[in-house]
Amino acid sequence: MAAGGEERPAAEPEAAVEETEAAVEESRSFKDLGVTDVLCEACDQLGWKTPTKIQVEAIPLALQGRDIIGLAETGSGKTGAFALPILQALLETPQRLFALVLTPTRELAFQISEQFEALGSSIGVQSTVIVGGIDTMSQSLALAKKPHVIIATPGRLVDHLENTKGFNLRALKFLVMDEADRILNMDFETEVDKILKVIPRDRKTFLFSATMTKKVQKLQRAALKNPVKCAVSSKYQTVEKLQQYYIFIPSKFKDTYLVYILNELAGNSFMVFCSTCNNTQRTALLLRNLGFTAIPLHGQMSQNKRLGSLNKFKAKARSILLATDVASRGLDIPHVDVVINFDIPTHSKDYIHRVGRTARAGRSGKSITFVTQYDVELFQRIEHLIGKKLPAFPMQEEEVMMLTERVAEAQRFARMELREQGEKKRSRNDDDDTEEALGVRNKVAGGKKKKRKA
Repeated sequence: MAAGGEERPAAEPEAAVEETEAAVEESRSFKDLGVTDVLCEACDQLGWKTPTKIQVEAIPLALQGRDIIGLAETGSGKTGAFALPILQALLETPQRLFALVLTPTRELAFQISEQFEALGSSIGVQSTVIVGGIDTMSQSLALAKKPHVIIATPGRLVDHLENTKGFNLRALKFLVMDEADRILNMDFETEVDKILKVIPRDRKTFLFSATMTKKVQKLQRAALKNPVKCAVSSKYQTVEKLQQYYIFIPSKFKDTYLVYILNELAGNSFMVFCSTCNNTQRTALLLRNLGFTAIPLHGQMSQNKRLGSLNKFKAKARSILLATDVASRGLDIPHVDVVINFDIPTHSKDYIHRVGRTARAGRSGKSITFVTQYDVELFQRIEHLIGKKLPAFPMQEEEVMMLTERVAEAQRFARMELREQGEKKRSRNDDDDTEEALGVRNKVAGGKKKKRKA
């Protein structure tokens, strides 16, 4: 698909990178980057005062009509870097089915859609999210209305391209692949190939990725014409304003230490990462039994429940979000103060993405990683990857141990509830309602029968 000259990186993109890096210091506003007044106002209303590094580098080149490879760490403002040039081009030549954004996860798709709608609200931009877990019929109707921007996961989009009458992307002007490394890691390669075959070759393409893997390079050769590379961070790194700690603990006291930290840092908002759906659910029940406002987010919940959990946390109605790695990439929840790695990630790169949920866009934040006797090797790999030794989180062991009885009782109730939920699910074959009044307090008070709202 690529012309002969595009196989090897041309000298020109390298020169362009140098120029853009020199321009970082000079540019102070979106207007300086060439963004039109109406979009500058939209940025202002969103509270985007100054462009981030990736925006400073990518936006002027995108406005010149270049294809772009953006390499930037999570939380660096990538969405703005591709949304603003697309909206500006749309203003100049209004057209339906103008841009397609491919993302690896459903949550990220909804979030990108929110940013497009917010930035384009004054110019009447319509976007549609096409992801799995949602009724295809309603999606077909939304596509029939021909929105300006489609944000999609590759699998469901291919489904519509093959089965939805009258829907095609033959007029498409922009293609964005966000988190391209992860799209390819999740084995969406065949879907991406199918999509590339049915969209026009004469288009602008932006490929954004946290890492430059072999698969991403292959995709770059197939999909981009003479691209310019905008690299903000060449090696794996975590944001400077992030304070990172670890705690070395015996595996059996993990829950107790979690409760201690949530008490110590009370008043903050937390994201707690667990390795399995079951552990996420169990820990959420455990914390709720102890009076914390905790809410789970994992892959076994229905799409509506997942969005419900996310929205409650975003609206600050809940202060603790317990999640599997479904939430480690790309989710921008502005007010996360502390990330806790309750279960250490098995892939060191996932650590970068998890802790990237805090200290976003120039704010500070904390991350605390639990290291048990079984996790030492994994932890050493993480330290090696980020190139620094982490300090231990300061704490009082005696105070932690004073919580053991209360936590043990809450663990018992959480196990009972998990069992009950499992039985209910089998009998009803329905999704568990993460926000149901679980009646624990009734049980504690001796009322064995659950009073429950229908």
